[in-house]
Amino acid sequence: MSLPGPFSDPRVVTLLGLLAVSTAVWLSLGPRARARRDRARAPLERIWHPQESTTALTPAEEHAFGQVVSRLSPGRPGRLR
Repeated sequence: MSLPGPFSDPRVVTLLGLLAVSTAVWLSLGPRARARRDRARAPLERIWHPQESTTALTPAEEHAFGQVVSRLSPGRPGRLR
């Protein structure tokens, strides 16, 4: 059974089929999908804060903690400092 109009050529049908399959593969295996899948598998660990400790920190330890947190906080959209 042949399709009417421009779809009567089997090369067009093959091209559209390959395009559909490649799009499905790209969407399912793309970097964003892979990152989303990995994030769902391993939940983020909760960040410890010095105020949760029963041991008092020295000013140098509190400063070091602040330096680490400031580096991990987002700077420009999507980038760590």
